[in-house]
Amino acid sequence: MSAAGGGRGQGAAVRRITPALLKAWPLPDPAGGSSKEDRGRVLVVGGSRQVPGAVLLTGIAALRAGAGKLQVATVVDAAMSLVMSLPEARVMGLPVDRRGLIRDLDADATGSVQHADAVVVGPGMTGAASTRCVAKAVIANARGTIVLDAGALDASAIAAFRRRRSTGLSMVMTPHAGEMAGLLASDDDTVRANGEAIAREYAQAWNVVLALKGPTTWIAAPDGRVWVNTAGSVGLGTSGSGDVLAGVIAGLAARGASAEQAAVWGVSLHARAGARLSRRHGQVGFLAREISGEIPALMHGL
Repeated sequence: MSAAGGGRGQGAAVRRITPALLKAWPLPDPAGGSSKEDRGRVLVVGGSRQVPGAVLLTGIAALRAGAGKLQVATVVDAAMSLVMSLPEARVMGLPVDRRGLIRDLDADATGSVQHADAVVVGPGMTGAASTRCVAKAVIANARGTIVLDAGALDASAIAAFRRRRSTGLSMVMTPHAGEMAGLLASDDDTVRANGEAIAREYAQAWNVVLALKGPTTWIAAPDGRVWVNTAGSVGLGTSGSGDVLAGVIAGLAARGASAEQAAVWGVSLHARAGARLSRRHGQVGFLAREISGEIPALMHGL
């Protein structure tokens, strides 16, 4: 492990995410690749009839983070418009239930899960029985890194991941305080007041990488390492911002970053993109769709 990884174990010191830490923990170098296949494949599973655009934000973010190929599985109602809005992706339309939510994965989408280097599930989805079914299907078939986000952040899905034993399979969870409180049957204030301890204990108990989002974001690995990010902008608290973060993390994981490195780098890039947009446009008012455009230059230190 590089020095940037920090110590192991429950008593490991918290590492603040700084430019020096990231420099000592570089992302996989894309220069050695000969094609898009070498930078990995991301699959985004999500969206609903009411929130069809979330997967667009996530997918673009994955590409901006350097992923080589993108696939999106979403509600059949939105598939054609997404094809036109996201020509870089292969889009699969999935069956919906009466509420306009993805009902389940079909054979095509299941095959895509099995061949993806990173799968994001949850953007634009709500916490419903059908969403739990979809999340569990992803977990049962994935082979690389799973990013569990938004509506897919469900205790039964996380339990299904912990029960599954598979070499190379890892999970990054990206809850905000309210979603974390729901998982713990607690409340937002308690989560915010105890972010470090909650992140560390949950990551170890459930064998996941946990990025507990907020003005202060805590990232914990299953082995007890913890990182903290306090940079960013209040403007990042805007609709769709979390969908972008999930995509950045998945894109980095598809390129070969470990789950914890993808989370640490992803949180930092997202935060610095927000800070840059705040300087350009004002403290608030920039849009989530604008965040991804800042990622490539920041990723390469420009």
